[in-house]
Amino acid sequence: MLADTPEPPYYAVLFSSIRAEGDDGYGEMAARMDALTRVQPGFLGLEHARSPGPDGIGITICYWTDLDSIAAWKRNVDHMAAQDAGYAKWYDGFRLRVAKVERANAWDR
Repeated sequence: MLADTPEPPYYAVLFSSIRAEGDDGYGEMAARMDALTRVQPGFLGLEHARSPGPDGIGITICYWTDLDSIAAWKRNVDHMAAQDAGYAKWYDGFRLRVAKVERANAWDR
């Protein structure tokens, strides 16, 4: 499902990743982080996709009202634990980018 965001400006955190082999609790933690993110102050929406295959790239885009909300999410204790596990066992690499959305357009059938 596509995120239903307000009129800009707002912010997007783009997280692109390559997963390491094996689940090792990743699915459970991902579900916990999804639920936790959705109740954070300033959260606007989330979109996620992963290409198939062992070297599939995952992309998660999380939309926020402002930079302070993004910083608060980064400091969330449960999120920090998930980040530590990501470094230790779940990712072979990732890129995180923060962007200001200045223009947006939508169309639905």
